[in-house]
Amino acid sequence: MVDPSFAERQLIEYSEFLPQVKLVTSWATTITETEVSTAHGDQIPYDYLVVASGHIRTESDPVTRDESLLYYKEENDRIKSSSSILIIGGGPTGVEFAGEVADQFPDKKITVVHRGSRLLEFIGSKASQKAEEWLSSKKIDVIVGQSVHLKSASEGLYETSNGETIVADYFFDSTGRPLGTSWLQNTILKGSLDIQCRVAVEKNLLVKGYKNIFAVGDITNIPELKQGFAAMKHAQVVAKNLRTLLGGGSVDKLSAYKPGRAVAVISLGRKEGVAQVSCFTISGVLPGMYKSRDLFVGRTRKTYGLKPLSSDSCCAL
Repeated sequence: MVDPSFAERQLIEYSEFLPQVKLVTSWATTITETEVSTAHGDQIPYDYLVVASGHIRTESDPVTRDESLLYYKEENDRIKSSSSILIIGGGPTGVEFAGEVADQFPDKKITVVHRGSRLLEFIGSKASQKAEEWLSSKKIDVIVGQSVHLKSASEGLYETSNGETIVADYFFDSTGRPLGTSWLQNTILKGSLDIQCRVAVEKNLLVKGYKNIFAVGDITNIPELKQGFAAMKHAQVVAKNLRTLLGGGSVDKLSAYKPGRAVAVISLGRKEGVAQVSCFTISGVLPGMYKSRDLFVGRTRKTYGLKPLSSDSCCAL
């Protein structure tokens, strides 16, 4: 949204890297032992199933590439025309968005409100402090321990849980979306959900109790940081295991997923970042070179076997 030209590179159509796959665009509504039903009335039979429903989308979310590009363009126009911006949520999305806006539009008044006790609570306090110090150096106001009452907002006035009023021409909600598992309550997998509504899986990523249904990504109950690169590793293990099963191999021959070291990299503007690797924290240009210049788009395109775009060659590391 801060740089619409970036969307041209990051939006990849499934047909670009899965040309022989039939794509059905709809909401999955239920799963039986033999098929998946969709909101559009399709019944799709399966021998093996992979559930990767991530987080909930809304009906208003753009679906096609053209719709997404238009959405980003319209949001960019709103950002450019605003003098003050409110960012709700101090997780990785909120912090990275604040950094992007501050770098691109240094004269705008930016406020970040986070209901937790510190930013980036999923990583250590030292890395969190480094990120907050960087935001403060860009004259970004950071308010922690408070939430924003969006339902009572009117004409650019937003009230926090402590009664503080924030004036903003534009707001960005980065508080996250619920897991995309509620629909599984109406399926044969309802008994596989834990108390956090995550899908319980074996080490081979089969859903517990099933020999032909896998689950990957944030919806799994694997104790690890929920990040994109972890989901990609899940997919690699499941792809290998599917090849084993389709080749006549037994379940006891399947490969196990092994979580890697806890690594988190948060971009801070276009050139800097903060990284936590196990118990070590690194901030500045080095983690920025790793992520901030490209946000892993070039690397992702390469992973999917796509040709690099002109701007990928200077950024991919």
